[in-house]
Amino acid sequence: MSDTNTFPWGPATGVGSMPGGDARESAKTVTGSFEDFPFLAELPARGPGADMIGRSIGLLVEMYAHVEPSGWRVSDRPGRDTRRAHSWLGEDLDALEEFTQGYEGPVKVQAVGPWTLAAALELRGGEAALGDAGACRDLTGSLAEGLRGHLADVRRRLPGASIVLQLDEPSLTAVLRGSVRTASGYRTHRAVDRQIVESALRDVVAVHDGPVVVHSCAPGVPFALLRRAGAAGISFDFSLLTEREEEAIGEAVESETRILAGVVPSTDAALSDPGGSVMGVRTLWRRLGLNPGTLAESVVITPSCGLAGASPAYARAALAHCVRAARSLADNPE
Repeated sequence: MSDTNTFPWGPATGVGSMPGGDARESAKTVTGSFEDFPFLAELPARGPGADMIGRSIGLLVEMYAHVEPSGWRVSDRPGRDTRRAHSWLGEDLDALEEFTQGYEGPVKVQAVGPWTLAAALELRGGEAALGDAGACRDLTGSLAEGLRGHLADVRRRLPGASIVLQLDEPSLTAVLRGSVRTASGYRTHRAVDRQIVESALRDVVAVHDGPVVVHSCAPGVPFALLRRAGAAGISFDFSLLTEREEEAIGEAVESETRILAGVVPSTDAALSDPGGSVMGVRTLWRRLGLNPGTLAESVVITPSCGLAGASPAYARAALAHCVRAARSLADNPE
C-alpha cells in the first residue's frame, strides 16, 4: 500500500453513484467538477448490473449470479445479467478514459466489499452467502482476484493516474452486530467474528498497491477495525458521527489515515454556504485538540453518500459544493 503522506490525494471527490443513465454525461460532470480527484461514476438507474451489487458481481472470477425478484442469486454459469454488468462497466470506463486523457492525478474507483456482498448475494437456496462461512471465503477470494484484473484494466486506460480503490461496506456494521435479516425476515444471521471480518477485508485491501478507502454511510462505522485491515482512508456520513466515535477519528488522524468526510447531503436539499458545510469538521478538530493546520492534508470532502437518488441538477451542485467546501477548509482551517 502506498504511503498516504506522499500519495497525491485531492481535496474533494464523490462517493460513487450518480443519477441518470448517460455514462459520458456523468463522466463529463465528474471530471469537470473534480479536476484534482475524479471518480468512476456508477449509474444504477440503468437497471440490474449497473447497481453496486450487480456491478461488483460482474467482477467476480469463476463465480456468477443472476437477478431474482429477491435480488442477486448465485448461478452455475454467466448469463444475461452478468454480461449486462460487464457491458455497463465497460461503457463507464470508456467514458472516464475519454475525459481523463493526459490526466496525472488521483482517480477513485469503487467496488462493494466482501461483507456487504456476502450479505446481499443469495446462494442457490435463497439465503445470503453471509450464513455460510465457506461461501464467504470463496466470495472473498473471487472478489480479490476480480479486483486485480479490474485495477489492471483501469491502469491501462489511465496510465498517468494514481488509483484509489474504494470498498463500499454499508452492511459491515450489521454483519458485525448480527442484524442482517435471513430470507424469511423472522431471524437474523449470526454476528461474524471481528477477526474473521478483519482478515477478509485485509485480503481484499492487499490486492491494490495504492491506497484503499472503505466507505460506509451507515451508523457505527468500525474505524479501528478498518485501520487494522489496512484502510488508508475511511469514508462516512459525517452527520452520523457520535461523540463515542470521536476518539476513533482522532486516532485515525494521528495514524495518518485519510478522513473522507461526507458533509454535503446526498439527496436534494438546500445547500449552506461552503464554510458552514465544514464547520462541524473544524469543531471536531478543536474538540480533539488536533492541529488545524493538518485539516487540508487529513480530510477529503465528499457527499454523505452516493448521489443516485438526487436530481441531475442537484448532483452537479453538490459536487461543486464539495470543492468549494474543501477550499474553505484549506483557506480557513480555524
